[in-house]
Amino acid sequence: MASEYPEYVLGRVIQQERELYQVVTDQEDYSARVSRKFRYGAERPSDYPAVGDFVLMQCVNENDIAVIQKVLPRKSQFMRKAAGTNSVEQIVATNIDTVFICMSLNNDFNVRRLERYLSVAWDSGAMPVIVLTKVDLCDDVDTKLLEIENIAIGVPIIETSIVDEAGLSQIYQYLKEYHTVAFVGSSGVGKSSLINHVLGTDQLETGGLRNDDKGRHTTTHRELFMISGKGMVIDTPGMRELGMWSAQDGIDHTFSDIEELVGKCRFSDCSHGNESGCAVRQAVKDGLITEERYRAYMRLKAENAYNKNAVDYLAAKKRKFKQIAKLNKHNYKQ
Repeated sequence: MASEYPEYVLGRVIQQERELYQVVTDQEDYSARVSRKFRYGAERPSDYPAVGDFVLMQCVNENDIAVIQKVLPRKSQFMRKAAGTNSVEQIVATNIDTVFICMSLNNDFNVRRLERYLSVAWDSGAMPVIVLTKVDLCDDVDTKLLEIENIAIGVPIIETSIVDEAGLSQIYQYLKEYHTVAFVGSSGVGKSSLINHVLGTDQLETGGLRNDDKGRHTTTHRELFMISGKGMVIDTPGMRELGMWSAQDGIDHTFSDIEELVGKCRFSDCSHGNESGCAVRQAVKDGLITEERYRAYMRLKAENAYNKNAVDYLAAKKRKFKQIAKLNKHNYKQ
């Protein structure tokens, strides 16, 4: 697609601070903003450039602010509901091949949260890998591993420790030329420490443990780093909450054990509540599925459906007002 626009320069977004982007090209690095035409044509937040995007832009020289005209089609995007009460989507990273879901084995350990991350990761189009950090602080690693394996069937798991460098060598098998890996997870799980190890320098600020045995939040923005001959890594801010945003396929994949049972329910529109002949509820009664996993499945389904309805409504509302503005402009000219 880039060859169709010889007047533009191809670049990749490596950092974003509000409405200003840092874009790297084959020749120079640029600060850039989206054009007015781009801004007018964007219907939702996810239409705007994000870290990892390939963009076409106009550049005068390296000291000027470049103007982004187009975002090339994405092969993957990790998207969540933005923190807060408003139904607003937020792109975390795009064009990623592998998602490292980082979770520490100290007091931050939470299987239900991991199910959320897996659902969003599967839906993104990238391949998830679970990276367990701070193994040296855990006395029952095998027990927690079993919990994870029961809800993340087939997903690779890497056990790591920055203190004694355990498992860090396994990280490198995912780092290869033209390959992008995004590190995601809660605040303070050790993402920045892992990336510093990969980069071979203390480029990112890291924080020690707080009094409650949880890490300190240090990353404040998303940023892509290039490693010569080993592809690219994306650091993301820690997320205390990860809201669902149109992640139906990812939820179905993460809870494939429950989805297999759905087809066995007596009624095709079974809500898996109190209906007779519900195969899902029967599996819970028989101990094949835990009550906690069943409730997590139902909660994520409901949350995802609510946000899907919200985004459809907002998109239709914006299209309506654009049509009204266009009509008013036409009438004014007449």
